[in-house]
Amino acid sequence: MTSEQVANRTAEAGTAGPGASEEGYERGLGSRQVQMIAIGGAIGVGLFMGAGANIAKAGPSIILMYALAGVVIFFIMRALGELLLYRPVSGSFAEYAREFLGPFFGYVTGWTYWLMWVVTGMAELTAAAIYIHFWFPEIPQWISALVFLVVLFGVNLISVKIFGEVEFWFSMVKVTAIIGMIVIGLGVLTLGFSEAGDTASTSNLWAHGGIFPEGIGSSLMTLQGVMFAYLAVELVGVTAGESENPEKTLPKAINTLPWRIIVFYVGALTVILAVVKWTEFSEGQSPFVHAFSEIGIPLAGGIVNFVVLTAALSSCNSGMYSTGRMLRDLAANSEAPKAFGKLNSRKTPAVGITVSVVLMGIGVVLNYVVPEKAFAYVTSVATAAGIWTWMMILVSHILYRRAVKAGRLEASSFPAPGGATFSWVALAFLIFVTGMIAYDKDARVSLYVGAGWAIALAVGWQLLKARDKNLAVSQPEDRPLASNTSK
Repeated sequence: MTSEQVANRTAEAGTAGPGASEEGYERGLGSRQVQMIAIGGAIGVGLFMGAGANIAKAGPSIILMYALAGVVIFFIMRALGELLLYRPVSGSFAEYAREFLGPFFGYVTGWTYWLMWVVTGMAELTAAAIYIHFWFPEIPQWISALVFLVVLFGVNLISVKIFGEVEFWFSMVKVTAIIGMIVIGLGVLTLGFSEAGDTASTSNLWAHGGIFPEGIGSSLMTLQGVMFAYLAVELVGVTAGESENPEKTLPKAINTLPWRIIVFYVGALTVILAVVKWTEFSEGQSPFVHAFSEIGIPLAGGIVNFVVLTAALSSCNSGMYSTGRMLRDLAANSEAPKAFGKLNSRKTPAVGITVSVVLMGIGVVLNYVVPEKAFAYVTSVATAAGIWTWMMILVSHILYRRAVKAGRLEASSFPAPGGATFSWVALAFLIFVTGMIAYDKDARVSLYVGAGWAIALAVGWQLLKARDKNLAVSQPEDRPLASNTSK
């Protein structure tokens, strides 16, 4: 399918006007908002809460695990960036999988990414409701979840500008909090104030059993949790169809990823583990709350709880945004009901967002029925779905590079360093992490869920083909690939 055909099919669902993209969306996301969305995507509940369990399993070596995963994430994002500047569309990785691997892979990637954000939305609503209990324990968990669901639904339905502004301030809170924590921690290390100053030292990074106190194998087993923390960094790709100037804003957002990883993950964890020795951290506890408590910061629990609440709401907000756009892309390619392809008067895919929000409401029901287990019930599939998405980005990039080398496509204006070689390296790493998930008896449930989802998608594809005989006729090797002239 050529880029012109994609544009035509998508335009049928919404007419482009002044300030609109070729897909009919309003280009309402400015550079400031895209930059902060990209930054916020690298900071989530996986860092604020999940890092505690990873520290308990790996000790100081968890810093190396986040750094290693961060390098791979940068390879993935640069591969995505090259594709985005070749053809910036809101369907992003689903569109590239469709173009370079064929309709079936675009269909699977689109629906899988949609599922990832629906279940992540359920999880984040649950987490947000739990955090509200910190201040208001008398409020039922399901009521808090429902209120957040309705408010964020309204934000996404009004306009992309409102979404971008809300996400900007959510991300600003997270960024400010992390930087503040690092500055305070460095103050404790260098000036020695507070009770923690008596024991704070960089030697804590190796003095209690070494850098790998539980062994290298135990450290590698944390990679699955580490990769979960990086989910949503690819969200910047979904904004391509609504960015004011994607040729400038997207490369800038992607190129800042290394320093974001260095500061927010490697830097923050290094400071925390130097201030408080790793043996004092445990699963189910935020390492940031514990470190602040040791330092003696007044209201430390309430401050960090507010930040983590913001992180959860930010993720849910992003999830609603992503699901609507992905369903519209699927509808434009006859892989979802046509109703999902319609834009409302504010240029937002209201039907797709509404259906996704209704399904996220299952999380509210779980908070009513089993509030103590709701979070665990809805998180098992997110990592597996995210890994599939990243794999499709990498494979699409490898095939794109092959097409450029063969002279069938023009080169992107934002080539990835290392070219296809680094994409192969990142792909091998993701396969290794999948093996780690399969080896871990507690984590492999996500693969069982993934297998069930794959069967459902295969059945759905056969039904779609029976309805539309032309759906899967065009295969990558049989058709001319799109040029980047549509930019």
